[in-house]
Amino acid sequence: MSIDIEDSAEVVPLRPGLHIESSKGNPTRPEIDPFYQPPVDLAELAPGTIIRARRVELGLLGVIPQQISAWQLLYRTNDVHGEPEAVVTTVAQPAGADPAAPKRLVSYQCAIDVVVARGLPSYCLRQGSNAFGSFPQFEMVIFANALARGWTLSIPDNVGSDGHFGVPREPGYRILDGIRAARSFDPLQLSGETPVALWGYSGGGLATTWACEMAADYAPELEIVGASAGSPVGDPQSVFARLNGSVYAGLIPLVLSALCRAYPDLDKAVRASFDRDFLDLMAHAEASTIFPILFRSIRRNVDDHSELGVSELLRDPRFRGIFEELRPVTTAPAFPMLVVQATNDAVIAVEDMDEQVWRYRQAGTPVQYIRDRLSGHISLALIATPLVIDWLSDRFDGRPLDPAGPRTVWSLALSRDALPGLGRLLGVAVRVLIGRPLT
Repeated sequence: MSIDIEDSAEVVPLRPGLHIESSKGNPTRPEIDPFYQPPVDLAELAPGTIIRARRVELGLLGVIPQQISAWQLLYRTNDVHGEPEAVVTTVAQPAGADPAAPKRLVSYQCAIDVVVARGLPSYCLRQGSNAFGSFPQFEMVIFANALARGWTLSIPDNVGSDGHFGVPREPGYRILDGIRAARSFDPLQLSGETPVALWGYSGGGLATTWACEMAADYAPELEIVGASAGSPVGDPQSVFARLNGSVYAGLIPLVLSALCRAYPDLDKAVRASFDRDFLDLMAHAEASTIFPILFRSIRRNVDDHSELGVSELLRDPRFRGIFEELRPVTTAPAFPMLVVQATNDAVIAVEDMDEQVWRYRQAGTPVQYIRDRLSGHISLALIATPLVIDWLSDRFDGRPLDPAGPRTVWSLALSRDALPGLGRLLGVAVRVLIGRPLT
């Protein structure tokens, strides 16, 4: 597909009748931005087909402009029920990238962890966005390390435009179709032989595992060389019970509000099982970014809002079937995986990750599994970045995988080998903070 893009053009029409006028100033919120609207003939398009594209500017926290070449692609994919939908991925390359350098494509899955549309990466990563409290804005310091290597990024809205956070399989469709869209987008100068890697942490790690498990059947043509999934949830039902009464208890009404959007029967069950105060928390979760949601529900006990306790709710057939569907490890990926996990993680139990890794390894997936004693759920995302970047680089270069089994370290930041990587991480962070070129 040949596409001519002028630097002054905001939107590039790829199909007749879908032209959108150029917009200036602060980005429009997704729910009212016509760029996100699917065409009437969406079902006739093949998964991964680009519907329209536009050039965008990225900014740290929406304030500090970045020297990154970026576009957004609206493309066709599927929802959990197999129905066609249109989703956006943000594709990016470092400004001034060497066109002759070997191409590498990384699909980076943000920990979106919200229902509200202004928490989507396609909005909150843009310069001028108003999305205070969205975690993907902070992840720019992490995924910029891939751009600093000269790699191309695809950053899909893995929860979809309707905010289906935590819904099974959908992230896999969106990630894999986003890769298809990126590879067919001429300005990126990729090809069908471009090697692909997957990367995500926490909610982004869970999304990554769905793509890993679905790739062989859904997108066998993609040359995926490896995937890094940091603290990728493991057992959502276990996490649900673990979060109750904790500082992260706000994730419970958030996840339920997202699941209710995808499962109408669950919505009826939730409204029949919880009191008005809890339903108000769900309504707040549907309209807020992640940090306000967590702050409002610190130490909240779900048992105070339902005649049934959490343990009884999870045994209720109306809930149990859906939570069983949420659990990954239905198919073992054929390519190598790196999994990192904090042993004292307050959100994801290390035992759940031990089991997920064990199940993958039993099925034949080569998994390098590293547990960190001193890190927490949030801090490990940053501390593990140098390891992840080097590991992905080795996969791109075809180097042998470390055959060692699971190992536990005091900290990924304390070894002598970690110091150069941490130095590079700091250098990239400084360049992002002051808006300097990454390469």
